[in-house]
Amino acid sequence: MAGTATRRRAKDHRRGRRRAARPGPGPLRRTAFGTAGLLCLVLGTSLALSGRETPVVRVETSGHGTDTPAAAPGTTGTTGTSATTGTAPTAPTAPTAPKPYPASPPTRLLVPSVGVDAPVADLGLNPDGTVEVPSADRGDEVGWYRNGPTPGETGPAVLIGHYDTAHGPAVFKQLPKLRPGELIRIRRADGGTVDFKVRTLLQAAKDHFPTEQVYGDTPAPALRLITCGGRIGSDGHWTDNIIVLADLA
Repeated sequence: MAGTATRRRAKDHRRGRRRAARPGPGPLRRTAFGTAGLLCLVLGTSLALSGRETPVVRVETSGHGTDTPAAAPGTTGTTGTSATTGTAPTAPTAPTAPKPYPASPPTRLLVPSVGVDAPVADLGLNPDGTVEVPSADRGDEVGWYRNGPTPGETGPAVLIGHYDTAHGPAVFKQLPKLRPGELIRIRRADGGTVDFKVRTLLQAAKDHFPTEQVYGDTPAPALRLITCGGRIGSDGHWTDNIIVLADLA
């Protein structure tokens, strides 16, 4: 009944000292997660036999959503306008990207709407190149992938937690109940707090994990929360991942 690591081999891309506003993770670092997402292994058979499923969450396609660029002003239906009025069209002001925070590891995750108030520990890579997850006997703990951005830096910070374990419901049991606009708060080692707002939830089969949408570079700070989901298959594994995409508030 617990999540395990993402199953795709990759080189361990170790970071040096991070600086503020460092770009998000490049393709090499994203391969550490692989395209299958978390491999969600059930410990024991009782839940598999019960047929219990997690709440269903809408599935979205992979790929970053981008704003449509504004059309150049004065190019259609404006012939002679400037000559008649004596004024030139005003170009729209481009939106300003949120200012990133300096690097600082997360220490605690708070999601008030679903009752999450949990410590955060660092996660790295296993010797076989798969991503670590918190151990099953620490189901109330969230893990942050330390080779990625810290929450508040430019790029997607990734936090991983169990949906449930052999010991019962875990830290992300209520994650599928999150709704767009709800608050996610990260406390950091520097004493500061960074707030994010939920943009959307995804549910993806492990063999169709939306890698680029989740781990791809972003122009501003972003947050990803990942846990297990779907149903228990005949092999005793959760079939899917539940993924929360959030933006700086």
